[in-house]
Amino acid sequence: MSKKCDVCGKQPTFGNSVARLGKGAMIRRVKARTPRRFNPNIQPFLAVIKGTPTKLKVCTSCIKAGKVQRVVG
Repeated sequence: MSKKCDVCGKQPTFGNSVARLGKGAMIRRVKARTPRRFNPNIQPFLAVIKGTPTKLKVCTSCIKAGKVQRVVG
């Protein structure tokens, strides 16, 4: 299953996971940086496209924004 939204095209982004060293917030140093991947929250969604029900992979931000219409069954 691809991690790409069929509506907005949102896909994974990449960054670093930062490990910190030290007990409190006063003297905290960066111990290591390791690569990580931020995946979008993709959900299978039955939507109405041009009057026909179609199964899409949609991110939750598009669902909340109302960019797709759910099939009423």
